Amino acid sequence: MSVELNHTIIHARDNRESAGFLAHVLGLEVGAEWGPFIPVTTGNGVTLDFAAVPAESIAAQHYAFLVSDEEFDAAFARIQQAGIAYYADPQLQQPGEINHHHGGRGLYFMDPAGHGMEIISRPYGSHVDLPAAS
Repeated sequence: MSVELNHTIIHARDNRESAGFLAHVLGLEVGAEWGPFIPVTTGNGVTLDFAAVPAESIAAQHYAFLVSDEEFDAAFARIQQAGIAYYADPQLQQPGEINHHHGGRGLYFMDPAGHGMEIISRPYGSHVDLPAAS
């Protein structure tokens, strides 16, 4: 068996709010509460288990999601409709813009607990620049 990521725990002030927020943006389902966790499962089977912790215990993390062009369009529309601030860069210096890195599109936004979320339509390093014509 090859090594695969199965699940990770994401700290949140309100686990239900954070799980619902991300599930809505990405067009995923919030799973049934399991112990202290509210799960959201991605298309490749990785479960994001949201756990409520005191706000001072939350260390901001970064989570990037690879989506198809159609999923990007749908997520971007939901972000815009919800009035969620988005940026073309991880430093949040290019508000209201998307990027076109790696031959695709990407954007960054924050979740309710302060985690940096990213959606990209092409994996990093997947775009090869062709040499300029002479």
